[in-house]
Amino acid sequence: MRRIGESVVYNKSIDRIELIRMANITNFDLNLLRVLDALLQHHSTVRAGEHLGLSQPAVSAALGRLRSALGDELFFRRGQGLEPTHFALSLETPLRETLDRVEALIHGAKVFDPQTAQARFRISGSDFFAEMLMPRLADRLSLQAPLMLVHLVDLVPDSYADTLDRYDVDVALVPEMDLPDRIESQRIFGSSFSVIARRDHPRLARAGVAPGAVVPIDLFCDIGHVLFSPEGKVAAMGDAALARVGRARRVVMTMAVFSGVYRAVAGSDLIALLPTQLAEHIAPHAGIDVFRPPMPIEPAQICMIWHRRNTASPAHSWLRDQIVDLMAPLDEGPDLPAP
Repeated sequence: MRRIGESVVYNKSIDRIELIRMANITNFDLNLLRVLDALLQHHSTVRAGEHLGLSQPAVSAALGRLRSALGDELFFRRGQGLEPTHFALSLETPLRETLDRVEALIHGAKVFDPQTAQARFRISGSDFFAEMLMPRLADRLSLQAPLMLVHLVDLVPDSYADTLDRYDVDVALVPEMDLPDRIESQRIFGSSFSVIARRDHPRLARAGVAPGAVVPIDLFCDIGHVLFSPEGKVAAMGDAALARVGRARRVVMTMAVFSGVYRAVAGSDLIALLPTQLAEHIAPHAGIDVFRPPMPIEPAQICMIWHRRNTASPAHSWLRDQIVDLMAPLDEGPDLPAP
């Protein structure tokens, strides 16, 4: 170890976290931590400066001081942006949590009041939630948090965790999955699947299959299907369920939104699988009938995910509580058996 001015340079074999722990706090400008946090969020000295109300040269100068004080390059140039080093990434979550705690300490006397809160939130989810959550949430906000603004934005397929980091999303509503440590999650409901077909579907009518009954598997596999797939894939949970019983269906169309699925079904002789809650909700006004599938389908478990840095935020926590409460009536249970 050797000292250069006020900075400490460590041998690479020593954990760099010790550097911060042993740094002389009396000589460290704590304002630099806000610059580091902004750089970790925006990966750009220009955007970080805009976020902090500083000029680009001021942010670059602060980055130079951070490099000297922490003994690490922190960021290197990649294309038009900055790429954080492994050490910088290791600081991201604890730094954000520390700054949140400091902010909570400073404003601790202020009790969160949804009636006066002007928070802005971005929720990522499929259009299932446009039907099943947002109208109820709008009513809840109008009564309890009239100054809040909530956006429902598209999911980023196959990249749900990155959605929270790269697209400024506060909450994502997604199927349960393995997640990195920086992401928190909470299960909100479980859902079975139902078959939908246009009202008085000719082939189902000729076969004597009434709404609510099981569609015979030969008929289910022979009729063309519309598949919900934001990524444009041609197989999903229903296909895996059919494969387990040695059968396959005929997918003739995919849709990126559920509304596209049930509208295509309502205007054709195609059928589709939909989450049961959505199918029953839209059936009366969409011109469709609801049936039961012929094979067991593993129920979907839907969870809410968010970045750990937002866990302690009073406004964020309040919004999460509202989502859990509003989705609770849809829950068919965590151990929902396959039919």
